[in-house]
Amino acid sequence: MTLSGLPWPRRTDRCVVRPVRDDADVDAMWAYWGRPEVVHWTGGGDEDLDAHRERLSDPEKRARRLVVEHGGAVVGDLVLFPRDGWGQRPVREQAAGTEAEIGWAFDPAYAGRGLATETVPVLIDACLSPAPDGLGLRRVIASCFADNVPSYRLMERVGMRREAHHRRDSLHAELGWLDGLVYAVLADEWRRRPQ
Repeated sequence: MTLSGLPWPRRTDRCVVRPVRDDADVDAMWAYWGRPEVVHWTGGGDEDLDAHRERLSDPEKRARRLVVEHGGAVVGDLVLFPRDGWGQRPVREQAAGTEAEIGWAFDPAYAGRGLATETVPVLIDACLSPAPDGLGLRRVIASCFADNVPSYRLMERVGMRREAHHRRDSLHAELGWLDGLVYAVLADEWRRRPQ
Protein backbone atom coordinates (compact mmCIF):
# COMPACT_ATOMS: atom_id res chain seq x y z
CA MET A 1 0.00 0.00 0.00
CA THR A 2 1.45 3.33 -1.10
CA LEU A 3 0.32 6.88 -1.59
CA SER A 4 1.63 7.13 -5.14
CA GLY A 5 -1.63 6.21 -6.92
CA LEU A 6 -3.62 9.02 -5.31
CA PRO A 7 -4.18 12.51 -6.74
CA TRP A 8 -1.28 14.80 -5.79
CA PRO A 9 -0.35 17.47 -5.00
CA ARG A 10 -2.87 18.54 -2.38
CA ARG A 11 -2.89 22.12 -1.17
CA THR A 12 -3.72 23.73 2.13
CA ASP A 13 -3.94 27.46 2.80
CA ARG A 14 -0.16 27.77 3.06
CA CYS A 15 1.37 24.47 2.00
CA VAL A 16 1.66 21.94 -0.79
CA VAL A 17 1.71 18.24 0.15
CA ARG A 18 3.13 15.94 -2.51
CA PRO A 19 5.15 12.74 -3.00
CA VAL A 20 8.93 12.79 -2.87
CA ARG A 21 10.02 13.60 -6.42
CA ASP A 22 13.76 13.29 -6.54
CA ASP A 23 17.06 13.32 -4.70
CA ALA A 24 16.76 17.08 -4.17
CA ASP A 25 13.73 16.39 -1.94
CA VAL A 26 15.68 13.76 -0.01
CA ASP A 27 18.56 16.19 0.50
CA ALA A 28 16.13 18.91 1.64
CA MET A 29 14.68 16.50 4.20
CA TRP A 30 18.19 15.89 5.57
CA ALA A 31 18.37 19.59 6.51
CA TYR A 32 16.08 18.80 9.46
CA TRP A 33 16.44 14.99 9.80
CA GLY A 34 20.12 15.60 10.51
CA ARG A 35 19.31 17.88 13.46
CA PRO A 36 19.61 16.42 16.97
CA GLU A 37 16.33 17.96 18.17
CA VAL A 38 14.44 16.08 15.42
CA VAL A 39 16.20 12.76 15.98
CA HIS A 40 15.64 13.08 19.75
CA TRP A 41 11.93 12.16 19.47
CA THR A 42 11.79 10.17 16.23
CA GLY A 43 12.71 6.56 15.61
CA GLY A 44 16.28 7.64 15.04
CA GLY A 45 18.13 9.36 12.29
CA ASP A 46 20.71 8.23 9.81
CA GLU A 47 24.41 8.66 10.51
CA ASP A 48 24.96 11.10 7.67
CA LEU A 49 23.55 12.38 4.39
CA ASP A 50 24.80 9.34 2.45
CA ALA A 51 23.01 6.93 4.81
CA HIS A 52 19.87 9.09 4.59
CA ARG A 53 20.03 8.99 0.79
CA GLU A 54 20.58 5.23 0.82
CA ARG A 55 17.58 4.57 3.10
CA LEU A 56 15.29 6.70 0.96
CA SER A 57 16.57 5.31 -2.34
CA ASP A 58 14.13 2.42 -1.94
CA PRO A 59 11.18 3.20 -4.28
CA GLU A 60 8.68 1.61 -1.87
CA LYS A 61 9.84 3.80 1.01
CA ARG A 62 9.58 6.89 -1.18
CA ALA A 63 6.07 5.88 -2.29
CA ARG A 64 4.93 5.95 1.36
CA ARG A 65 6.38 9.41 2.08
CA LEU A 66 5.12 12.89 1.29
CA VAL A 67 6.94 16.20 1.55
CA VAL A 68 5.42 19.40 2.85
CA GLU A 69 6.38 22.56 0.99
CA HIS A 70 5.90 26.04 2.42
CA GLY A 71 6.99 29.03 0.39
CA GLY A 72 8.64 26.69 -2.10
CA ALA A 73 10.86 25.04 0.54
CA VAL A 74 10.56 21.50 1.92
CA VAL A 75 9.77 22.05 5.61
CA GLY A 76 8.55 18.62 6.65
CA ASP A 77 7.56 15.13 5.62
CA LEU A 78 4.73 12.73 6.37
CA VAL A 79 5.01 8.96 6.24
CA LEU A 80 2.61 6.01 6.01
CA PHE A 81 3.27 2.57 7.49
CA PRO A 82 0.55 0.16 6.24
CA ARG A 83 -0.53 -2.57 8.60
CA ASP A 84 -3.18 -5.18 9.12
CA GLY A 85 -5.92 -4.84 11.70
CA TRP A 86 -6.19 -7.67 14.20
CA GLY A 87 -8.72 -10.37 13.42
CA GLN A 88 -9.64 -13.82 14.60
CA ARG A 89 -8.49 -16.61 12.32
CA PRO A 90 -11.80 -17.07 10.42
CA VAL A 91 -11.93 -13.35 9.51
CA ARG A 92 -8.24 -12.42 9.55
CA GLU A 93 -8.13 -11.84 5.79
CA GLN A 94 -10.84 -9.19 6.14
CA ALA A 95 -8.57 -7.25 8.53
CA ALA A 96 -5.61 -7.29 6.13
CA GLY A 97 -4.51 -3.88 4.89
CA THR A 98 -7.22 -1.97 6.76
CA GLU A 99 -5.01 0.26 8.90
CA ALA A 100 -1.97 2.48 8.75
CA GLU A 101 0.34 4.11 11.22
CA ILE A 102 1.40 7.59 10.27
CA GLY A 103 4.32 9.74 11.31
CA TRP A 104 5.92 13.08 10.56
CA ALA A 105 8.94 15.28 11.01
CA PHE A 106 9.15 19.03 10.54
CA ASP A 107 12.01 21.47 10.38
CA PRO A 108 12.32 23.10 13.83
CA ALA A 109 13.01 26.41 12.08
CA TYR A 110 9.30 26.42 11.12
CA ALA A 111 7.95 25.35 14.53
CA GLY A 112 5.05 27.22 16.04
CA ARG A 113 3.49 28.26 12.74
CA GLY A 114 0.77 25.60 12.63
CA LEU A 115 2.14 23.96 9.48
CA ALA A 116 1.96 20.45 10.95
CA THR A 117 -1.59 21.06 12.18
CA GLU A 118 -2.48 22.20 8.68
CA THR A 119 -0.87 19.33 6.76
CA VAL A 120 -1.09 16.15 8.89
CA PRO A 121 -4.87 16.04 8.20
CA VAL A 122 -4.03 15.82 4.48
CA LEU A 123 -2.34 12.47 5.11
CA ILE A 124 -5.13 11.26 7.41
CA ASP A 125 -7.69 12.21 4.78
CA ALA A 126 -5.71 10.40 2.07
CA CYS A 127 -5.74 7.29 4.25
CA LEU A 128 -9.40 7.33 5.28
CA SER A 129 -11.17 8.67 2.18
CA PRO A 130 -12.56 6.13 -0.27
CA ALA A 131 -10.97 5.60 -3.68
CA PRO A 132 -10.11 7.23 -5.99
CA ASP A 133 -9.09 10.12 -3.70
CA GLY A 134 -7.97 7.95 -0.79
CA LEU A 135 -6.87 4.51 0.30
CA GLY A 136 -10.20 3.64 1.95
CA LEU A 137 -8.64 2.48 5.23
CA ARG A 138 -10.80 2.04 8.31
CA ARG A 139 -8.34 3.25 10.97
CA VAL A 140 -5.22 5.41 11.29
CA ILE A 141 -2.95 5.43 14.33
CA ALA A 142 0.04 7.47 15.47
CA SER A 143 2.30 6.94 18.44
CA CYS A 144 4.95 8.85 20.34
CA PHE A 145 6.92 8.97 23.55
CA ALA A 146 4.66 10.38 26.27
CA ASP A 147 7.31 13.02 26.98
CA ASN A 148 7.01 14.31 23.39
CA VAL A 149 4.32 16.83 24.28
CA PRO A 150 4.28 18.69 20.92
CA SER A 151 3.65 15.42 19.06
CA TYR A 152 0.72 14.20 21.12
CA ARG A 153 -0.80 17.68 21.22
CA LEU A 154 -0.64 17.71 17.43
CA MET A 155 -2.48 14.38 17.35
CA GLU A 156 -5.19 15.86 19.54
CA ARG A 157 -5.46 19.07 17.47
CA VAL A 158 -5.99 17.13 14.25
CA GLY A 159 -8.81 15.06 15.73
CA MET A 160 -7.14 11.86 16.89
CA ARG A 161 -8.18 10.26 20.17
CA ARG A 162 -5.83 8.85 22.80
CA GLU A 163 -6.33 5.09 22.92
CA ALA A 164 -3.45 3.94 25.07
CA HIS A 165 -0.88 5.10 27.57
CA HIS A 166 1.70 2.35 27.91
CA ARG A 167 4.01 2.31 30.92
CA ARG A 168 7.73 2.28 30.05
CA ASP A 169 7.21 0.35 26.82
CA SER A 170 9.31 2.57 24.54
CA LEU A 171 13.10 2.49 24.67
CA HIS A 172 14.71 5.86 24.01
CA ALA A 173 18.39 5.84 23.01
CA GLU A 174 19.36 8.47 25.58
CA LEU A 175 16.59 8.44 28.18
CA GLY A 176 15.95 4.72 28.65
CA TRP A 177 12.50 3.20 29.02
CA LEU A 178 9.76 5.81 28.65
CA ASP A 179 6.00 5.73 28.52
CA GLY A 180 4.42 5.59 25.08
CA LEU A 181 1.14 6.99 23.77
CA VAL A 182 -1.09 5.69 20.98
CA TYR A 183 -3.68 7.86 19.22
CA ALA A 184 -6.15 6.82 16.53
CA VAL A 185 -9.07 7.91 14.40
CA LEU A 186 -11.61 5.76 12.55
CA ALA A 187 -12.85 6.58 9.06
CA ASP A 188 -16.42 7.19 10.22
CA GLU A 189 -15.17 9.51 13.00
CA TRP A 190 -13.06 11.39 10.48
CA ARG A 191 -16.01 11.92 8.18
CA ARG A 192 -18.13 13.27 11.07
CA ARG A 193 -15.52 15.68 12.41
CA PRO A 194 -16.28 19.40 12.35
CA GLN A 195 -14.64 21.07 9.39
